[in-house]
Amino acid sequence: MGSTEDLDYPQIIVQYSSGFLVSKVMFTACELGVFDLLLESGEPLSSDSIAACLDTSTTGMERLLEACVGLKLLAVEVTQGGALYRNTEISNIYLTKSSPKSQYHMMMYYSNTVYLCWQHLTEAVREGRNQYERTFGISSKDPFGAMYRSEEEMSKFMAGQNSVWSICGRDVLAAFDLSSFKEIYDLGGGGGALARECVSLYPNSTVTIYDLPKVVQVAKEQFVSPEEPQISFHEGDFFNDSIPEAELYILSKILHDWDDDKCKQLLAKVYKACKPGGGVLLVESLLNEDKSGPLETQLYSMNMLVQTEGKERTAAEYSKLLEAGGFGVIQVKRTGKLYDAVLGRK
Repeated sequence: MGSTEDLDYPQIIVQYSSGFLVSKVMFTACELGVFDLLLESGEPLSSDSIAACLDTSTTGMERLLEACVGLKLLAVEVTQGGALYRNTEISNIYLTKSSPKSQYHMMMYYSNTVYLCWQHLTEAVREGRNQYERTFGISSKDPFGAMYRSEEEMSKFMAGQNSVWSICGRDVLAAFDLSSFKEIYDLGGGGGALARECVSLYPNSTVTIYDLPKVVQVAKEQFVSPEEPQISFHEGDFFNDSIPEAELYILSKILHDWDDDKCKQLLAKVYKACKPGGGVLLVESLLNEDKSGPLETQLYSMNMLVQTEGKERTAAEYSKLLEAGGFGVIQVKRTGKLYDAVLGRK
C-alpha cells in the first residue's frame, strides 16, 4: 500500500490540470462586469438580476456565480427568495475597475493575449522561441513590435503593467533607501505607474520615463497627467539611441525580456551614462539559487519563453550581468511579494 501522502497526488494532478478553468472563470466574471455591478449595486443581487443587468443567459450566469463562490471571489446568502450574491473583499479591492489596486486590466491582457500565446507552449518548448508568429501571424523577431502590434494592444499592455505596480511598486522602491538619488530615469517605464510611486515615496526626486515614441504618446494621452511635474518623458530606443546622464536608472521587468548578451549590452550603456556614485535598480522576480522556486517565478519564466527572448533569473545571475556591465557593490533585497530588487552602484 502507498503512504497516506500518496493518496493526495490524484487530487493535486486534477487541481493542476484545472488551473486553466479556474483562471478563465475569474477572467470571464471580470470581462462581463460581475464584480463592478455588485460593487455599484451596494446590495446583494440574485443571479437572475445579475444576468438581466449584464445581458447574459440565466443558466450560464448562475453557474458562473456559483464557481466564483467556490473560488471565494463572491459570497452567497441563501434566503427564502433564493440565493443572493455579493463581492468578497478581495474582489472589491482587486477585480473592480474603479479600485486603486484593480488588477482588471492585467486580467484582460492575460485572457485575451497571453493565453492565446500559451496555446502554443508545446511548440515554444520544442523551438525555444516566442510564439507571436504562430499565434497572431506577426514576425517574432521583434517581440515588442509584436506586443505593440496596434495602439489598442499597446494600451492594454500598458494598463496591465500599471495595475501590477499599483500593488507592487512601493515594495520594490522601498527595498533600498533611494532618497539620495534626485535624477532618476525609468527605462521602459511605459504607463508611468512605477514613476508615480517613486515620486510619491521620494518627493525630492524627479523621474524621466524613457520609452519608445509611440509608447510615450499613449502614456501622455491616457496615463500620465501634465499636472504631474515631477514626471517627464524622453523618447527613444535604449538599445539603439543614447541614454542621458542621471543618478539612478530603474530597469523594471526589462532584463527578463532579453537574452544575456542583450542585457550586458544595455547595462554597459547604462553604466557609461550613469553619474559617479549613481546606480541602477533592477526590479525582477527572482528565482531561488537552485531554481526550485518560487512557482510564480518559474511560470513567469515559461511566459518569457512564449512571449519574449528572455527568462527569469537568480540573484546571482543578475549580479553577474551587472558586473559584466561594470557595476559593483551589488545588493539584493527579496520583498516577499511578486517582485524583488537588485541595486548596483557605480
